[in-house]
Amino acid sequence: MDKLGWDFVQQQKHNRDGSYATQAARSATLSLSARQLRELGYRNLRANTLGQRHLRALVQHWQTSGVSPATIKNRMSHLRWSCEKAGRAGVAKISNDDLGIARRSYVAKESRARDLPKANLDAVTDPYVRLSLRLQAEFGLRREESIKFIAAVADKGGHLELKGSWTKGGKAREIPIRTRNQEELLAEVHVFTQMRSLIPAELSYKQQLKRYEHQIAAAGLSRMHGLRHLYAQRRYLELTGKQAPAVKASITGQLLAGAESGWLGKVAIPSAETSITPPLSDREARLLISHELGHERIAITNTYLGSPNA
Repeated sequence: MDKLGWDFVQQQKHNRDGSYATQAARSATLSLSARQLRELGYRNLRANTLGQRHLRALVQHWQTSGVSPATIKNRMSHLRWSCEKAGRAGVAKISNDDLGIARRSYVAKESRARDLPKANLDAVTDPYVRLSLRLQAEFGLRREESIKFIAAVADKGGHLELKGSWTKGGKAREIPIRTRNQEELLAEVHVFTQMRSLIPAELSYKQQLKRYEHQIAAAGLSRMHGLRHLYAQRRYLELTGKQAPAVKASITGQLLAGAESGWLGKVAIPSAETSITPPLSDREARLLISHELGHERIAITNTYLGSPNA
């Protein structure tokens, strides 16, 4: 390990920001970056001497290697984190545009929502995984959030408070408790887990994650991030009284097959469980949904809902 790699390791040792997944991705990116900078001829670098020209060299190398713009942006976020920890805030401020990274399209042209069919859920034999999946469906939680979830900590009566240590990027957030189904699910989780998370006492998070992946595959489930899409689309329908543009596009374009209620083909069509009067505007609804999903930018909702201009 060279000096830059050692600096990166020390930064992470003393700054455990973000969720387990974020820390793992950061570690992989920084280790790769240190090695590739050395291979590109940059010797004796330290974290506090890393400059914008080094970031440009990495970006150009990744682009030449065929790495996608989305992956490059994720890697740059980890490198900016390192620069800030090393007191190189000026270096960290370089934009993706200045680095020549292509802009990413966040607009969904059709719905990618997925439901949680009872037959598949019943095929999940691990009760911890089954409850995690139901939390994903009812509250739009990410996978890691649903596994680390502690009802005794999060349940505040009228809303959930997710701890930063459970969430992507370490950003705590609140999610409203709106329906009887949500209340009944939380009651089940309270009774089942008492004061613990949805990780068995004898397992680590990493071990339970592997069990989760094995269980959903065995039950014929996949792309469970689609549950988060369905949550966002259901909330949009409740808040505006209208189906999201991505849902409309899927229906109008005849991209779905069958007519079973709530489950058309492999893309779920949301139904409203609550409503508000008067309904919110598109922008107002997207702002609320963005916060509930744990995003800072309203534009990210285009991924879940489609373009507001559609």
